Amino acid sequence: MNLVTLLPFIVLIGAMFLMTRSAKKKQQAAAQMRNEMTPGTGVRTIGGMYATVKEIGEDTVTLEVAPGVHAIFAKNSIGAVLEDEEYNRIVHGTIAEPADDTPVVPDDASSLTEGGSPKADLSKGTSADEDETPKLDLGKSDEPKGDEPKDGKSDGEAGAK
Repeated sequence: MNLVTLLPFIVLIGAMFLMTRSAKKKQQAAAQMRNEMTPGTGVRTIGGMYATVKEIGEDTVTLEVAPGVHAIFAKNSIGAVLEDEEYNRIVHGTIAEPADDTPVVPDDASSLTEGGSPKADLSKGTSADEDETPKLDLGKSDEPKGDEPKDGKSDGEAGAK
């Protein structure tokens, strides 16, 4: 047989090997994540529900989905095991206090100017404090020029081009 006819089959087999290897790695990482669950850990199911782990069985996990409300799920239905900080932020809306060295970003740009007052616009010869607002001519006018119709059509047809 010719090598050119075998080449597509070799590439296909190689691609299948890489895909199965990647899928196995993902399955192993998910299994390891599920094995790290302990009672009291916050989790997110693959359906998007947030809950707290109460009990862990061989193939099942008991989750507290609301205070006093328990549900039994398959271990494979756990999509993510969350850190306590992230779980509390999502479920309870609590935010950890920022460290003192964290820079504070202002809500508006007015505090970013050093003097606090607007700078003069040198191109117009006036300062920004004045009430005069320069008008820009963009080459458009509200009124049609001459005998030209407002819609720009000269042949009188309404929508034809």
